[in-house]
Amino acid sequence: MSASPITTLALALLLGATTTLAQDRGLSDRGELLDGIAAVVNDGIVLKSELAEETRRIVQRLQAQGTAVPPERSLRPQVLERLIINRIQLQRAERVGIQVSDETLNNALTNIAERNNISITQLPQLLGKEGIDYQQYRREMRDQIIIEQLHQRDVVSRIAVTPKEIDEYLARQDGRAAANMEYEISQILVAISSTATPEAIAAAEQKVSGLQKQLAAGEDFAQLAIAYSDGQQALEGGSMGWKKGDELPTVFAEVVPGLQKGQVSEPIRSASGLHLVKLDDRRGGEPIIEQQAHVRHILITPNEVLDDDAAREKITAIRQRIVSGEDDFATAAKAVSDDPGSKVEGGDLGWAGPRSFAPEFQTVVDGIAENTISEPFRSRFGWHILEVLGRRTQDTTEDVKRQQAALAIRNSRMGEETEIWMQRLRDEAFVETRI
Repeated sequence: MSASPITTLALALLLGATTTLAQDRGLSDRGELLDGIAAVVNDGIVLKSELAEETRRIVQRLQAQGTAVPPERSLRPQVLERLIINRIQLQRAERVGIQVSDETLNNALTNIAERNNISITQLPQLLGKEGIDYQQYRREMRDQIIIEQLHQRDVVSRIAVTPKEIDEYLARQDGRAAANMEYEISQILVAISSTATPEAIAAAEQKVSGLQKQLAAGEDFAQLAIAYSDGQQALEGGSMGWKKGDELPTVFAEVVPGLQKGQVSEPIRSASGLHLVKLDDRRGGEPIIEQQAHVRHILITPNEVLDDDAAREKITAIRQRIVSGEDDFATAAKAVSDDPGSKVEGGDLGWAGPRSFAPEFQTVVDGIAENTISEPFRSRFGWHILEVLGRRTQDTTEDVKRQQAALAIRNSRMGEETEIWMQRLRDEAFVETRI
């Protein structure tokens, strides 16, 4: 029997998060041992109860997907490593001051509820039916958002893309059918540290060779990924999901289009290690037709001086002056908007498709009439008002190539850069496992 949508979604969301538990849980008031330590991570710990619970969830998800569950001796170390990595990331996020407000968390939970055709008030009850505690779910969802913001800060924002790279990228893609194709891929990564000794490199190569032999003998790729991969997607059977041809990781771009469905590549070397890549499926090549909106907005961001209520009052006053004719939208945007990218253009964001904006922003774009100033609304970035200047149906096949070239280059590097960044964090951390 397949899992319900909320079960699958809830389990998927919980996989990448760690439970925030009091670090003195190990002893009762009378000094009786209530739990054990699975790992010491810098100045924090991972409890054996956390490891057991996360392992239970992984097993439950694999069974729901119909994937064979690896032996516990293979699965438990993989689960523990994921918990360790998540704990290290959360510790770093705390050090650099990343916080997620209740409002941001509630917006994310509302989006999850809406995607499952329920209201946010129904979410706790539905999760309860699946055996998931709502308060724990909220804690783990907050941790996941924090980690995503940390990746944006430490990885994505530091991947520089030059105009020359964009031009060269487009020139390489010109005439290549693979650029418009989409590929569903999985990988097994055998990590090699930047400081690895020749002996460690030889051991990694031997491990990959052994995995190739197991695959040739008919063993399941997903099971081997769960048991042996060092990649972020190990516990998802190595699945990296669907990627457009121009968004494939750089090291895969020349290999994946030439694979047959179900075929596994020869080992691919990158800065993060050795990869075995499997092509699960392919699709696409059709023209890109999308509904676009021409949008402009004004953003007011809360800060140390301007709290959230004050920011809302400020954007409300700005809207009132524009609606009454006292002020012009473009002039006001240039003067007060906190969006540095659009304020110089009078708040103009240009023509954009439905996947261009944050969900809470897109909801307002979709629900407002043209040439009407929206009521103030909150997004993860702050308080906005917006105006839709026009709508159109557009064949964006060529436009998207240009508009998204920089994003594609950045995305192609993101997986490898994230792996390298995470390896560096792991290498720098003090970790002592006790299982």
